[in-house]
Amino acid sequence: MSLNWYEWKTIPWREIEKNVFKLQKRIYQASSSGNVKLVHKLQRLLFKSRSAKLLAVRRVTQDNRGKKTAGVDGKIVLTDTERLELAFNLNLDNKPQPTRRIWIPKPGKAEKRPLGIPTIHDRATQALVKMAMEPEWESKFESNSYGFRPGRSCHDAIEAIFCGISQQPKYVLDADIAQCFDKINHQALLEKLNTSATLRRQIKSWLKAGVIDKHTFQRTPEGTPQGGVISPLLANIALYGLEEQIKVQMLPYLPKDNGGGRRIKLQSLSIIRYADDFVIMHKDIEVVNRCKELIQSWLTNMGLELKDSKTRICHTLDEFNGEKPGFDFLGFNIRQYRVGKHHTGKSSNGKPLGFKTIIKPSKKSIRNHYDTIRNLVQSMVGATQEAIIRKLNPIIKGWSRYYSTVVSRKAFERLSDLVHKLLWEWANKRHPHKGDQWIKRKYYRTHGSFNWRFMTHEGMFLMRYSDHKITRHTKVKGEKSPYDGDYAYWGTRMGKHPLLPPRKADLLKRQKGKCAKCGGRFKDGDILEVHHEDRNHRNNKPGNVLLIHGHCHDKTHQAKGMTVKHQISEEPDE
Repeated sequence: MSLNWYEWKTIPWREIEKNVFKLQKRIYQASSSGNVKLVHKLQRLLFKSRSAKLLAVRRVTQDNRGKKTAGVDGKIVLTDTERLELAFNLNLDNKPQPTRRIWIPKPGKAEKRPLGIPTIHDRATQALVKMAMEPEWESKFESNSYGFRPGRSCHDAIEAIFCGISQQPKYVLDADIAQCFDKINHQALLEKLNTSATLRRQIKSWLKAGVIDKHTFQRTPEGTPQGGVISPLLANIALYGLEEQIKVQMLPYLPKDNGGGRRIKLQSLSIIRYADDFVIMHKDIEVVNRCKELIQSWLTNMGLELKDSKTRICHTLDEFNGEKPGFDFLGFNIRQYRVGKHHTGKSSNGKPLGFKTIIKPSKKSIRNHYDTIRNLVQSMVGATQEAIIRKLNPIIKGWSRYYSTVVSRKAFERLSDLVHKLLWEWANKRHPHKGDQWIKRKYYRTHGSFNWRFMTHEGMFLMRYSDHKITRHTKVKGEKSPYDGDYAYWGTRMGKHPLLPPRKADLLKRQKGKCAKCGGRFKDGDILEVHHEDRNHRNNKPGNVLLIHGHCHDKTHQAKGMTVKHQISEEPDE
């Protein structure tokens, strides 16, 4: 195939995305109806599709944040000619190369976790396979599985927990799977895939490719390498069936109620999973204990086990076996509190409950966030006020936006006070011979309703946690998937995502969910860039500010001969 068939900059990406999505939607529909033969046929068609190959290459060489990270071959693909060549050479019969292992620190811990970096060719091939496999499995995954899935987030998992306990206190099994990515049994995973022989061989070759750690080759008899494009999907497939199997096996053990039957008892058993973290909730402690035994048995078949140090049983309202009420999950603290007659919680039918369910930032998350800010401020004693603000604003914005869907007002106020004290100490260290009034006049201004806003003479100010409005998040509906073609539903959800900056949300609504350059619809996982037509970032008039894809942003600035710093969808400066 001639490389001159297209020039990369002139490829009709909107048509290409339409062609690929049509195939993915048909795969999703065929899988939903149980037509396995048609699923495999459509997947083979997608593997051979020129549009899918081009789109896979664009995702790993332009859209991915790790596009400049090389594998063991030391190659990266950044020029248009190289991208075309890579796209036209993609197939499923090449033997993959080992992954390059690097070690990255765990947040807030001294230990490190391994990350496997495949070659750029293997990453593109994995992206192609993921395009075909993800729609099939999105129709199968449990509705209460939220990690590493399109259109779902940790905020949906938290809302699912709230719905599960808001009407009744329950016992909770809070568990974590030990080394989930590193211990998955290859044979059990391949059997669960139930896919075509060609695809099975390709996935098996990735699993068995091995890793190179410090110039030493190591075999991989188990696990999926963290860092691969397809690894999160394979991990979800490995854990698929956990909820259904537990509920089926628990049916004989559930006590009958006076209504005659166990259906209500089974419905009140909630299993909510986010990647390898999950919680099981029920009002009877015997049911929770039995679920723990069944889970341990089920995980053994996949080569996995529970992590004892992160597995505990507690109660949402009362102390249990020396464990304080409530639990932490995904950085949130979920707990119920008893209330009096004047502040009583109410059920859906208006009857008093005698308790309230409160979800707020966990103490550990608050402490880690404060430590990050404190270490940063203490390390910048000689920096300017503007430099401090530029460093702190992204951290404050990201943290407060993440927790803006729960009861965070007190945490926001507490952190605002702590940060103010840190900055006051920073200013005193810079000017040890100046008085308080002099320091206040130099570093603080009146801005809006605040008399002590940390602010420069030019108008750049430090964000406050309370600047972010607390808005409740709406959980994703049941088994909805972005591959079902409901553009209105998914477009609305994208605009209301808690991690989407307000300016982008406003532009997304104004542009009706479409890119201002290519006209294509924004989808979950797309890079969203705010583009200024006149290149003046201070001119934020409606006609000058546009929301476009990350690759459209690159293309626009390359055409103008400009060099811009590429930003990911969750902007670090917002």
